[in-house]
Amino acid sequence: MLNIENFTNSTVNIELLKSITNSLTSREIDLTLCYNNKIKQYNKEYRQQDKATDVLSFPIENDLISMENDFMPLGSIVISVDYVIEKAKEYQHSNESEMALLLIHGLLHLLGYDHETDNGEMREKEALIIQNFNLPNSLIVRTEEN
Repeated sequence: MLNIENFTNSTVNIELLKSITNSLTSREIDLTLCYNNKIKQYNKEYRQQDKATDVLSFPIENDLISMENDFMPLGSIVISVDYVIEKAKEYQHSNESEMALLLIHGLLHLLGYDHETDNGEMREKEALIIQNFNLPNSLIVRTEEN
């Protein structure tokens, strides 16, 4: 289940985001959409990085969660709409597609994937989801290309 809090004036394809979420987990996810100033605040507070970023994931860490109870929330994702607009323009695709890419990336982190330490598992999983939803290149692929 996806709960969305949109603190911006941007429109969101709720059905696409819910469909992506439901394809990966039945657990509850909170998605917050905000501007750069707010995500920068979260990034500084929780990651000690004083800069805006595209997406942050906050898994709920709890012994009950590790038992894979479907009724327990999985965590929260925060997405910067400023980044969505900037990257969609840069890569010449829709804001809707960019938002979906960021959600996928955040969800995979909540599910325990880590592209910085794994052997490509997150990239492979991301590529499959992107293909299933007919979306453009993933964040990991774009990062590797630059």
